[in-house]
Amino acid sequence: MQNVPVVIVGGGLSGLYAAFLLEQKGIDYILIEARDRLGGRITVAKSSVGQNVSGQSVDHDKSNDGFDLGPSWFWPEYQPQLSSLIEALGLPRFAQFEEGDMMVERGANELPIRAQGYQSSPPSMRLVGGMTALTDALYARLDAKRIVTGQTVRRLTKAGQHIKIDSEYGSEHINAGQIITYQAQHVLLALPPRLAVSNIVFEPALPQDLAIEWQETDTWMAPHAKYVAVYDSPFWRDNGLSGAARSAIGPLTEIHDASLVEGEGAVFGFFGVPVKVRQSVSEMALKAHCRAQMVRLFGVQADKPKAEYIKDWSQDIFTATAADASGSGQHAVAPPSKPKTGEWQDCLTGCGSEWSEAFPGYVAGAIDAASKAVQSL
Repeated sequence: MQNVPVVIVGGGLSGLYAAFLLEQKGIDYILIEARDRLGGRITVAKSSVGQNVSGQSVDHDKSNDGFDLGPSWFWPEYQPQLSSLIEALGLPRFAQFEEGDMMVERGANELPIRAQGYQSSPPSMRLVGGMTALTDALYARLDAKRIVTGQTVRRLTKAGQHIKIDSEYGSEHINAGQIITYQAQHVLLALPPRLAVSNIVFEPALPQDLAIEWQETDTWMAPHAKYVAVYDSPFWRDNGLSGAARSAIGPLTEIHDASLVEGEGAVFGFFGVPVKVRQSVSEMALKAHCRAQMVRLFGVQADKPKAEYIKDWSQDIFTATAADASGSGQHAVAPPSKPKTGEWQDCLTGCGSEWSEAFPGYVAGAIDAASKAVQSL
């Protein structure tokens, strides 16, 4: 049994930043991530591993080739802590492209119309290579021997002054199903509150009022799905379009330019189709409907993307629970991050993005929540 002061459950941005801060303070820890990759809801598609619409593989190895399937933007002017971290890590940024008109679909029997576009204020910024540039940069500064992937924490047991953490190897591992036990003085929950209380057994049980609050906290992205289409260039800009669109028809209701700084063009859209309806349609059919919508909005050039992707977060067992299928899809109000009474007081802290009072669910929220959790140790 490994014994450390702190165990971090979750290897998304909040978990990685918590580990980064602990290392700066000289505090030993182990980070346990259920997925076989780090980053959590931050993930990108690479066109080098995508397929075009004919099913042929495409190969484009570029260092800045990253199309976000999770969060895409941040706002330096009102998220200074996140912006300062990005600057300290030396990560190049660029403004989200918003110049030109947007397209609007108002009804099934009406042609799309051009409308005056708008620009975010303060400006939305993106990272070269996608948001994984941030999680990759943090991981590069950590002791890899303290990071465990492919293990799912199943049970936390309070035993005197320590917490026993039971973690199970996933089905992809050679030791699938085997339980590994760790011991710590404090556990940081770097995952959504609802996921934590739904998937982890706490012995003794959490205070009932706290468990209910965590269970009722919507997980950002959990009911959503994104579609990304990649093209040789952002051809819509040649027609004075920003790549943005709004649609009352769908399947995508909100669309934005997702192009690289140079080279390939891309657009992404959020599905407006409910979770249960998406589940009843094949991915191939969904992509076909999305391509048809791209043609309606941006013309025949949009008919043959060189690569396309769908990420349905409601199908990601390490993000969503059954309760998220009917969730509002909005950013939730942050619940309390730690028990105030009982056995779990002063030894268990939530540090996932949803626990940030300032930016719940946002990338900046992960940094805020992790920072406050580590400071409170």
